[in-house]
Parts: sequence; structure tokens; C-alpha cells
Amino acid sequence: MTPLPPSVTETVFCSSTDLSSQNQRVDNKVTIDTVLSWKGRRRFGALTAYDYPSARLLDEAGVPVLLVGDSLGMVVLGHPDTTHVTLDDILHHLRAVVRARPRALVGADMPYGTYKTPSAALATAQCLVNAGAEYVKAEGGTEILPQIQAIIGAGIPFMGHLGMLPQHILEEGGRYRIKGRDDAGHQQLLIDARVLESAGAFACVLELVTPPVAAELTAHCRQMLTLGIGSGSACDAQILVTHDLTGAFPWFTPKFAIPLARTGESVRSAALQWLKAVGEL
Repeated sequence: MTPLPPSVTETVFCSSTDLSSQNQRVDNKVTIDTVLSWKGRRRFGALTAYDYPSARLLDEAGVPVLLVGDSLGMVVLGHPDTTHVTLDDILHHLRAVVRARPRALVGADMPYGTYKTPSAALATAQCLVNAGAEYVKAEGGTEILPQIQAIIGAGIPFMGHLGMLPQHILEEGGRYRIKGRDDAGHQQLLIDARVLESAGAFACVLELVTPPVAAELTAHCRQMLTLGIGSGSACDAQILVTHDLTGAFPWFTPKFAIPLARTGESVRSAALQWLKAVGEL
């Protein structure tokens, strides 16, 4: 049996340092109400941020929603998937993002294994809020409803995640598969979206959901925003891993992502030029 990652625990410990008020001092702050008011009126983009400079740069560009995603496990920490990311990892990067005091709405992923029960889910969510998260995100629908209810019941804004669930990659045999192609998968997505919206989730990521089904879910959800990633253009918003957008992780780019910069190549080029200059001194 493969040992569980270190993030899997029923007891959650986090620092007592409370940064939750830091974002409240920012002028013209994007809030949950702000993005909800865009439903059906304005499409927007959301990107991942993992550190102070990326948060500042994205905020200066006007990105309205930032996510400290567990994708940092691959593009920052070098793990093969998100199941190795711990709560401490997320908290470390979340605090760095919050120090940038972005105008953007800032949220964080709940790592694999940290929301197995309602009490664990609430403890994890509270840790993230104390570190400055203005919303939390977790993967799943009906199967984690008690956890979602515990989080929302405590007044913590919740973003869902349906479709391809990266934290379930091992159960998927290590492959990322498009969801909603068959009738059973289609119907389950509809059920899960209804459950999330009824529970009070303000938004939901739809990852690798076949575009017609993603469009149907977006139209069906009157109160909950949908954020698509590899799920077509009909969602209320699009979300992307920043490294995929900027070419900062050139060793792998998802098929649905089109890099608009070549950051990795620029770093290599700068280093080579500097080394050449050093050799010529």
C-alpha cells in the first residue's frame, strides 16, 4: 500500500498569527459580492499566485481573483501531483501572497486529506482564513456536503471544484480525463452543481468538463459562478495556472493552455548571457 502523504491528518494545527484583517485595509477591494454581481453580466479571469512578486504583478495587471492553488505542488515544489501538498505548504505561500496586499479577491485550496470530516474541514478552512484567505476551495460535490456545510455555516466563503479532480489523480490511474461525456457523468455533474449551489457555494471551478455540459451548468446555476479551466468559453469566468499562461514551467503545458509569454526561455537566456559576461570579465 502506498503511504498517505503527510497532509492527511484528522488533527489540524496552524499558527495563531492572524492575517485575516490585512486584506480589509486595501482600497477598492474585490469582494465576494463584487464577483457575484458579475454573474451573467461580465466575464472575468482568475489566476494562481504563489508568492509576493507574482501576487503584485497579477494585481497590477488587474486580475480580480487570485487562488493559492495546490498546483504549486507541481510548478513550484516539483511534486508529480497535488496529493503531496501539505497545509503548511499552502499556508506558507498564502501568507506571501497576502503580504502583497492585493486588491484582488484571494483564496486558497484545501490540500488533499485535510477535509476528510466536517471538523477537519472547518479547522483547515479556519487556518487558511487566519492566514489571509478570503475564500477556500475544495474538490468534490455530494460526497463532501457535510464538510461544505460546516465551512459555510461558520461564515467562510466556499468555492467548489467539479469535473476532473486533481487530488483524485491516483484514483484516475494517473490520467486527466474529460468529464461529462457520458450520461451518468453528465447527470452527476448536474446533481453536484445543484448541491454546491444549494449549500451556498459562491463559485465552482469546472475542470476538464466537456464544453456543452459546462455551458449547461453555467446556465443552470443562477446564484453560483462557474470558473472554467479546459471547459470551453461559456463559463462565467476562466481560471488558469499562471505558470501555464506565462510559460514559466516549460517542461509541461496542458493542451488547453496557450502560453502568452515565454518566461522559462527568458530566464535561461538571461542566465546564459550573464554567464558569458562573467566569463569575459
